Amino acid sequence: MSGESLLDAIECPEDLRKLPAEKVEQVAHEVRRDILERVSKTGGHLASSLGSTELITAIHYVFDTPRDRLVLDVGHQGYPHKILTGRREGFDRIGQTGGIAKFLRRSESEFDHFGAGHAGTSISAALGMAQGSQLRGEDRLVIALIGDGGMTAGMAFEALNHAGHLQQKNLVVVLNDNEMSISPNVGAMSSYLSRKLSAPMSRRMKGWARDFLGGLPGDMLHWARKAEESLKVFFSPGLLFEALNFRYVGPIQGHRMDVVLETFENVKKMIADGDGPILVHALTEKGHGYEPAVRDPLKYHGVSKFDVESGEFAPSKPGPPSYTRIFSDTLMRLAQEDDRIVAITAAMAGGTGLDRFERKFPTRFYDVGIAEQHAVTFAAGLATEGMKPVAAIYSTFLQRAYDQVVHDVCIQNLDVTLALDRAGLVGADGATHQGFYDFTILRTLPNIIVMAPKDENELQHMLATAIEYPGPAAIRYPRGAGLGVPLDPEIKLLQVGEAELLRDGDDVALVAIGKMVPVAMQAAEELQAVGTRAAVLNARFVKPLDVERIVGLARRCGAMLTLEEHSAMGGFGSAVLEALAEEGVSIPLRALGVPDVLVEHGADLASLGLDAAGVVKATQRLLLQRDAR
Repeated sequence: MSGESLLDAIECPEDLRKLPAEKVEQVAHEVRRDILERVSKTGGHLASSLGSTELITAIHYVFDTPRDRLVLDVGHQGYPHKILTGRREGFDRIGQTGGIAKFLRRSESEFDHFGAGHAGTSISAALGMAQGSQLRGEDRLVIALIGDGGMTAGMAFEALNHAGHLQQKNLVVVLNDNEMSISPNVGAMSSYLSRKLSAPMSRRMKGWARDFLGGLPGDMLHWARKAEESLKVFFSPGLLFEALNFRYVGPIQGHRMDVVLETFENVKKMIADGDGPILVHALTEKGHGYEPAVRDPLKYHGVSKFDVESGEFAPSKPGPPSYTRIFSDTLMRLAQEDDRIVAITAAMAGGTGLDRFERKFPTRFYDVGIAEQHAVTFAAGLATEGMKPVAAIYSTFLQRAYDQVVHDVCIQNLDVTLALDRAGLVGADGATHQGFYDFTILRTLPNIIVMAPKDENELQHMLATAIEYPGPAAIRYPRGAGLGVPLDPEIKLLQVGEAELLRDGDDVALVAIGKMVPVAMQAAEELQAVGTRAAVLNARFVKPLDVERIVGLARRCGAMLTLEEHSAMGGFGSAVLEALAEEGVSIPLRALGVPDVLVEHGADLASLGLDAAGVVKATQRLLLQRDAR
């Protein structure tokens, strides 16, 4: 590699395309090194981006982006894309307030053709773009880059099926496969054959062969076609994609830049000859080029600051266990006592803490892949046979299974527990991952109970309550460390629908749920210092509400604030307003929650007016309004 930096001169893919092909590999090496150096200082998604570097660099070199559209699935693999499209310096503040997003955003760059936060969407979006271009009479290609994990989403196969049905000629799907095990010699042979079989001469020969076969008598034609299909199965794992009317190319060696460039150039010619849609199957490895990430790609998937040379992470400050850890510990403790309890995750075993459950109860653990819809209905099926399934799904990902929660769980009143991790603010992950909507989508459904703990001790009691409840139950809890409160040695069941009065007062009632309960307690202390006596009610349940206590407090105090780390529209505060209206209670009330705006990465409670100072200000304004009436 030359000592001269090529990357320093690249502000956009057009600059990249000015280089001779033999220099593109050096650019990919520089991109990979740049990602390592920058992410080691800021944190972010590492292993997936290192594994996609050659593919993304080659796509921008061969295809005419942004005229040709590139759609990345999820965005975990998108850092090379950001670096090559003018956002290299933005990595100094990635995921922070005012910095670039960790995922793709249409508002951030003309090269981000589709925002990506949840997996499995790229082929559907790319197909829509390809159809849109075709309908407008525009001559452009659309490339979807999807990982093998994203391909486990049912939506991806729905899109493949539709694209094949439409025979979408201007669509290319690149499958970035870092899991399939193919021995080196078979992989090299398959890669060579795929490149050569995609070349113009080979395609003309296949055309002649088809013409020849078409002229054979019936029996001979039948056996010739069977031989052709047998040869295809022998040389290529792409029969499924061929059955969906895609031209399959692969597998190719995704880190051999010469191989990738040649293949993509051939694919361009195939598209020009009307051979689409095409699926290119590229074999890669997560973390490629950085040995610690290759050895443990899960550990280096989403990283905090680390030392590049040693691979060691900056030591974390000692603190209380996370809510995720408490959930995992409690579930294993309960499962030890009840062999009907099973755990389900949708490709997030580590993130939800269920990897520990798997090690202890391997036959009672299920990772269904990136398939939240299947996870929920699978849980419903288990429940019909007397099992007690617990599906641990991030709040943001539960949105993908809403229909299944409605029809397959709640309407049938099945005994399924939904454990919603990462509820509320999620820090650097930003708008696509904020957990702000679970109360709204769940509390309107029949039969379900919905709750949120004020701390990690209450979480263990709520999990036991949810599992014991003979019907649908949901618990939402936040990302990160707990409060450090002592844990009760004995787990107890809570009375369903019963709130907890933590502090009495007559001037105003602060009715809080989940993470906002400690905030309400702090605000009450500050209000007490200025002569305002605030009652604090830990609601515990969004559904069913403790209507009796809430109404009693409203009538006694004459003013009320509801507090939630959730959308203020349709959430817990809305439920309280509905209950008071039903009881004929009319008092000054403010539903304090996340406003109806897009909340970006880096936001915290203070920026949303949901810290103790914000609650105090909102309370004082409410009391002024009441006194002015």
